[in-house]
Amino acid sequence: MKTARLSLVYALLLLFCFTCPLPAQQAKKKNQAPKAIPLVESVPENSSTKHTLQLDGKTIEYTATAGQMPIKNRNGEVEAYIFYIAYTLDKKNAATRPLTFAFNGGPGSASIWVHMGGMGPRIARLLDNGDMPPPPFQLVDNQATWLDQTDLVFIDPVGTGYSRAKTEEIARKYNGVQGDIQSVGEFIRLYIQHNQRWVSPLFIAGESYGTFRAAGLAGHLIDQGIAFNGICLISTILDYGTVRATQNATLPYSLFLPTYTADAWYHKKLPPDLQKRDLQSVLKEAEHWAMAGYRAALDKGDRLSPSERREVLDQLVRFTGLDRNYLDMNEMRFGVQQFTRQLLRDRKLTIGRLDGRLTGPSPLNAGETAEFDPSSTLIRPPFQAAYFNYLQTELKYNTDMTYYVSGGIAPWDYGVQNGYAETASALRNAFAKNPHMKVLVCASYYDLATPYFAVQHTFSHMGLHPDMHKNISWRYYEAGHMMYIVRDCRAQLMRDMAEFIQGSVAK
Repeated sequence: MKTARLSLVYALLLLFCFTCPLPAQQAKKKNQAPKAIPLVESVPENSSTKHTLQLDGKTIEYTATAGQMPIKNRNGEVEAYIFYIAYTLDKKNAATRPLTFAFNGGPGSASIWVHMGGMGPRIARLLDNGDMPPPPFQLVDNQATWLDQTDLVFIDPVGTGYSRAKTEEIARKYNGVQGDIQSVGEFIRLYIQHNQRWVSPLFIAGESYGTFRAAGLAGHLIDQGIAFNGICLISTILDYGTVRATQNATLPYSLFLPTYTADAWYHKKLPPDLQKRDLQSVLKEAEHWAMAGYRAALDKGDRLSPSERREVLDQLVRFTGLDRNYLDMNEMRFGVQQFTRQLLRDRKLTIGRLDGRLTGPSPLNAGETAEFDPSSTLIRPPFQAAYFNYLQTELKYNTDMTYYVSGGIAPWDYGVQNGYAETASALRNAFAKNPHMKVLVCASYYDLATPYFAVQHTFSHMGLHPDMHKNISWRYYEAGHMMYIVRDCRAQLMRDMAEFIQGSVAK
């Protein structure tokens, strides 16, 4: 079926772009073998090459640099190397041209996905709808590249891609919220210093956990004297407390509900009066009930009266399309893994977590959760084949090192004991100290990993000055977690970013 075939394309989403971490206080699984930590093997020489791109009827000339940036401690000793690929337009005023630092998330994902799927001048070829083409895989010019508007630097944090620490102790230091922010922040400072970009308009573009990192970097670097013109947040998570529910912490249940509604609407599981309406109007109604009805009812707990319970169940069925008895037996509480399995159980299908439009077969139909996730079937081959061929043949960067697309990090340190990690406060710090900074939030309606309503809640509870909210722009896509692998959404994202850059640079 078409949706099952499409699900293969989105396989990279779960493992390579966003893997929602478990709460920091959760214990490690028993009998789990320690993960090997990749360390420095060798440091290939940097490579710079010249290229051209035909874009909208004009020729773009640019330089690509693939290389390693040594990260040193206060004593001047190299602790790690961070791999990057930079693209700079060949023109006389390059020093004042916008410069964007970009990366994926995980934590533990390299930047291959935003690079080769959305922003870079060359991308892995997919079908227009995001489907995987048959091998052999190809690399093509990206007509939606951001290079026309900004120079680009794609960063692989320590433990991802070809980036390595020198010792396991150093790797553990960098494999955590604060160490990650400090090492990537130091990379940014060094890149600006080495390339004389101190007077360039500066931007960050992060995806998924990369948005968490981007917010932290904005707050960290403003205290180092580095101010950004703009931060682009793609599929955003700034506060893990908005997506991790417990019996008592009920807010996330309400914040996920509009995305459940969107997915149910797409699969025609809502009642006729909602199904015949447009998605945005349905979501507005779902958002209102999620906070005014659903959250209030969950907060009452055992004090909820029988009549109130019946009313909540009626509305929950209405906005999710799930079975009433199932909702009743689960005390009106359920998570993403349950929803993705339950919604199309009558069709023996499971929907995707990262893109709820996608489905996969579930022939063993009795389990509460699916035996597999259709959005996590790996499709590394097209991206990886195109990327490695590109590095060797066009960028002239050769090494036998293993490129860690994901999973090369040590256990991640979230830096909290009895709560959830957040960098919203760091972003607020950046806003307070840099009143000119702007933020572009890009969210997708069918994304159950970073639900759009949770991101809205985070921004409305950051304690920002009213004037700061004027610097925040929102863009929405009828797509999943990685909206840019679909051709039309990639083009829309490029236009949104171009408008954002132009509006964030002083005239």
